[in-house]
Amino acid sequence: MLQRIQSIWLLLAAGFDAITFKVPFYNGDYLHDEVVAPVDLNAQTTLYLTIISVVTGVLAFATIFLFSNRKLQLRLVYLGLFLSLALLAIYLFLINEFNGGTVSIWAVFYFAMAVAFILAARGIRADEKLIRSMNRFR
Repeated sequence: MLQRIQSIWLLLAAGFDAITFKVPFYNGDYLHDEVVAPVDLNAQTTLYLTIISVVTGVLAFATIFLFSNRKLQLRLVYLGLFLSLALLAIYLFLINEFNGGTVSIWAVFYFAMAVAFILAARGIRADEKLIRSMNRFR
């Protein structure tokens, strides 16, 4: 079942996560110890953002290969969805620490990662439903 659509969605989620290390979510002036400096807010800005982003990307990529255990795959996709939504919440929280700035157009990738996890879960549930219906015919 490696060729299923959820594999593509999970690969896209891992790719979107990798992109977040280079493109900013927010551009602005960061106020730290009364010094204002222009900063791009991305996955490398703080240590906890980096750790959560790496875990989310590795989880998305590793979940592709769990096609034989759909229940575990679905649970890990839900965990990845939770982590991606937590990342979005952290980014939105960190925006408040900026003195001024704008949300970058590249923020679409951050939201697309969560959408890819949702679509992967949908594909896994469809596979599970198909397998259950085929078992009824036996």
